[in-house]
Amino acid sequence: MTALQDLLLQLPDLLKPGGRMVFISYHSLEDRMVKNFIRSGRYDTAQAETDIYGNRKVPFRAVTRKAVMPSENEVLKNPRARSAKLRIAERL
Repeated sequence: MTALQDLLLQLPDLLKPGGRMVFISYHSLEDRMVKNFIRSGRYDTAQAETDIYGNRKVPFRAVTRKAVMPSENEVLKNPRARSAKLRIAERL
């Protein structure tokens, strides 16, 4: 979990504007950290920092509204995929 936290904190510096990050999470705690980071730029809370005018300062924009889940056919072929969630975000 700490390795994921470290990576999330480094991502805004690693990606150029327009660059995309893609995460596949297999555990709800991992997914929650990635989801919060995409929404607010912080992995520990969904509250984004704001400037003096109340505009949110977030480094990423979600490409997909919800997490992409495996289809029933894919889960039948690969039962381990049932808990996988794919999240995509683009650097602003």
